Amino acid sequence: VQLVESGGGLVQAGGSLRLSCAASGMTFSLNAMGWYRQAPGKQRELVAAIASSGGSTNYADSVKGRFTISRDNAKNTMYLQMNTLNPEDTAVYYCHARRLYGLGVADYWGQGTQVTVSS
Repeated sequence: VQLVESGGGLVQAGGSLRLSCAASGMTFSLNAMGWYRQAPGKQRELVAAIASSGGSTNYADSVKGRFTISRDNAKNTMYLQMNTLNPEDTAVYYCHARRLYGLGVADYWGQGTQVTVSS
């Protein structure tokens, strides 16, 4: 299984970025997916999550109304559209996949992509 993030970078406050997570080696449509982030000195936190079908989503309060998570199961890709970015959004953003198997669960992580928002 491989999850590869892209789309990070440096942006000014108020700007936008779109992150992508390309998945391979897995049945993408059977996995719930999510974006996490970790800022320096802080714990990794959930930013947004989306069900395997894409039918339901949830967001951290800090990003509601600014970020939108989506997925294209035909392309094995998940996205995070980030608008009205502020310096507090600066972090490494990680793609996460979770598959439920009977009595077990498998979690997969990408390598992360840096997002830096300048004031």
